Amino acid sequence: MYLPQQFNHPQHAAAIMREHPFASLVSTDGDGFPFVTHLPLKLIEEGGQSVALLGHCARANPHAGFLQARPQALVTFMGPQAYMSPAVYPDLLRVPTWTYLAVHARVEARMLDGNDAKDAMLKQMIADHEPAYAAQWRGLPESYAHGMLNGIVAFELKILDLKTKVKINQHRPESHAAMHAAYTQGGEQEQAIAQWMQRLGMVS
Repeated sequence: MYLPQQFNHPQHAAAIMREHPFASLVSTDGDGFPFVTHLPLKLIEEGGQSVALLGHCARANPHAGFLQARPQALVTFMGPQAYMSPAVYPDLLRVPTWTYLAVHARVEARMLDGNDAKDAMLKQMIADHEPAYAAQWRGLPESYAHGMLNGIVAFELKILDLKTKVKINQHRPESHAAMHAAYTQGGEQEQAIAQWMQRLGMVS
């Protein structure tokens, strides 16, 4: 992606991926056309580094076959995003823009074979999103659980490269106070951007 230096913040990649795990997995089909699956992914970290993503898709989804044929793919994560009015500037010679956070990960896929590997992956996802469901999952009839596991294809996506874009008008400090005030009064997305402005030290 286009990544001007003032918006290049690789140190925030893991936080964005953890806080916004619903991603877009992009591969190419047999004709070379992009094929996208929207899915939650679990970030795996080792020694403070982002090393892999875990996930799965329906067995009927052709994406698994595309990953097996062409293991390298792109995963994109979108953090909070919001419109930015030119009213935040002290002068009128300005135009609107959009603020947003995004991570692009170049990955290499490895299929996770067998029900044990699939079950271990699902338990990590459950632990992230609804820990209380773990007991219900363990209590399901074995035949039903196996049917559910057989209906998915699980994979590990080894992270080869990360690009992180945090575009919140960092290079225009004269706008920061008014931006933060406006975003604080906005909806969920705007308030999330306001919180990121504080995390980045853009406002006191």
